[in-house]
Amino acid sequence: MRFAVFAPGTTGVTADPAWVRDYAQAAEGLGFESIVVVEHTVVVRGYAPEYPYADGGEMAIDDDCDVPDPLALLGFLAGCTTTLGLATGVLVLPNHHPVPLAKRVATLDALSGGRVRLCVGMGWMREELEACGAPFEARGRRADEQIQVLRALWNGEPTDHHGEFFSFSQAICRPARQVPIHVGGHSLAAARRAGRLGDGLQPLGVAGDDLRRLVDAMHLAADEAGRDPASLELSLGHLVGRVDADKAARLAALGAHRVVLDPTPTTDLAAAIEELTACAARLELT
Repeated sequence: MRFAVFAPGTTGVTADPAWVRDYAQAAEGLGFESIVVVEHTVVVRGYAPEYPYADGGEMAIDDDCDVPDPLALLGFLAGCTTTLGLATGVLVLPNHHPVPLAKRVATLDALSGGRVRLCVGMGWMREELEACGAPFEARGRRADEQIQVLRALWNGEPTDHHGEFFSFSQAICRPARQVPIHVGGHSLAAARRAGRLGDGLQPLGVAGDDLRRLVDAMHLAADEAGRDPASLELSLGHLVGRVDADKAARLAALGAHRVVLDPTPTTDLAAAIEELTACAARLELT
């Protein structure tokens, strides 16, 4: 079992270089596998309340909360750490053109020594996707093609692609790195996408029969695509302040390869590191 931790998303924290550097270095020193960063290219004031992970459909962040570009933030953290994994959770895939994205991700992975895990989502905020030029209703089909483009370009050889949304001939993208792509989401579509195209599924906030349906759907889709279902990872969520060895064992019994932990919101760096330290002790990470 591996344990990842979200970079805190509290106002005034994640874009503070000293704060987020010290937090990441503490996580590395305490034995956490990776640090996970979120993305919103823009947050549109007055968005339709459809956030799927909270009652009422609204995110628990303020309009003035910094949400740094995830790949730029991970690049900064790569230079501050040596072994800590660098993950998105999630990168909103429809917001990005896959050709420059392939270059950015492969470069980050090369310069960090192969520490990147790209977890992608389709996005739920219609207004954000449309501001980035992505058709909301077609985001699933577009994302499938984006993943295919990333995989093809990461081969590092002259590549042709002519699809519904993207087209190019004899394109070479180097450095070439086959970065793991996990799919975040709680829908059957996300689970099937992970099975067909991904290296794992991250269905945070899903449990019980709903989780079993998603895992079964992922494995079935992988089998139908001629892929090995056993090669796919499952990342489940918990809280930094509440997880312990018994709860981790129960998550492992559900098939989890990784637990992605959400810290208590705070601007107090000492308190945040104290919470991480207590969690690492309970989990016997060091």
